[in-house]
Amino acid sequence: MDLRKRLVIWLGGLLAGLMLMAIVINLHSLRGDIQAEVAASEQLVAVLLKAGNALPGEQAELEAVLRDARLRHLSIRLDPAAPAADAAPHWLAGLLGIAPSATPAQTIRLGEQTLHIAPNPNSEIEERLGDTVRLCITLLLYSGATLLVAWWSADRALTPVRELEAGLQRLADNAPDAAMPPFALREFRRVAHAIDALAEALAASRAAQQQLARQLITVQEEERHTLARELHDDMGQTLTAIGVTAAFLERNAMRLEPPSIIDCARDLRRDVKTSGEQLRAMLKRLRPHGLDALGLTSALRELVTSWQQRESGIEFALDTPAQLPELDDSAALVLYRMVQEALTNVVRHSDALHCRIRVQVVLGMLQVSVEDDGKGLPEAGPARRGGLLGMEERLEMAGGNLTIEHKDGKGLRLHACLPLRRKKEQEEQ
Repeated sequence: MDLRKRLVIWLGGLLAGLMLMAIVINLHSLRGDIQAEVAASEQLVAVLLKAGNALPGEQAELEAVLRDARLRHLSIRLDPAAPAADAAPHWLAGLLGIAPSATPAQTIRLGEQTLHIAPNPNSEIEERLGDTVRLCITLLLYSGATLLVAWWSADRALTPVRELEAGLQRLADNAPDAAMPPFALREFRRVAHAIDALAEALAASRAAQQQLARQLITVQEEERHTLARELHDDMGQTLTAIGVTAAFLERNAMRLEPPSIIDCARDLRRDVKTSGEQLRAMLKRLRPHGLDALGLTSALRELVTSWQQRESGIEFALDTPAQLPELDDSAALVLYRMVQEALTNVVRHSDALHCRIRVQVVLGMLQVSVEDDGKGLPEAGPARRGGLLGMEERLEMAGGNLTIEHKDGKGLRLHACLPLRRKKEQEEQ
């Protein structure tokens, strides 16, 4: 059941109950009016019979009957000069603009008595006044009951809102029991399902963030371990050789012949050159140089060439414009790292024979795609994890996005889009 139907049912029941109450009140009022009319008619008949049968000496008794009679719409007197007990104008008659009747009293002779009958609107005014008061009371009760039931209905209908608010607060506090309770109303069920879906997406995002954090720590530790090993194994040995040669020259410089000194100098220059090459290789792996507009293309070509020279069994091809638009350093680095990680995944996991890297500019967007003919991603497990998740996070932080496409036959295609931002715009921001 939805909220509209429930409110209609509740308010419809209230209106039906109030209508029934109004009918009961009106029927009770009608019953009282009928009884009063019948009693007044009986009193009139009794007065007329008493007047017709009264003897001349019974005039005082007849006057007592007239005083006690509760007649309606008219007044009866024996003496036309004597005012009737109920002949005074009603206080409401002036407000309603009802003027006293100009018609003189009618005289009727019954037996030995003469009766003077005149119209009297006071009883009708009292009757209508009573009906009006009862109607006002009914409307007042009706309005009060309507307000109370409307407030109660709105409070009952909006009770799930407080539960939704509490669920959102649990979601914001990262509580483990952030799931929404079941709701009877369809509208709140839909909102609860949307919040549950949001909670699942948020949990997945937090899990991915934790995975990235763990991966970052692992990569940092691996990079430090690799750097320490290379410094120890490569540069350490080279520097040791330089130190040994320098110590030999220091001890035997006075006794060595010129050819021997020349050989030692040649060894020193060779070892220094080797050390410089090792240092440049380490620096290049940590951060490639020349990632501006003119150097990005050459940096990508050098990266592809380095993978091609490793004889991995994969044929690499790079399609890129001769000149790319001017990019800021962060965008160039993001694209370089994306291609670097993609090529690493192709070599390690794809079992591909061919891999093509394409760079192009389309409608103010720099698009980079890496496509291979390997076995693609495994069917089990999430599509984005590990290196792919890191690529996506890098691109999103730079304002881009990553699309993973499975080819019809076999293989995988990574497509990255990044908006072009000039260095001048970056400096202004």
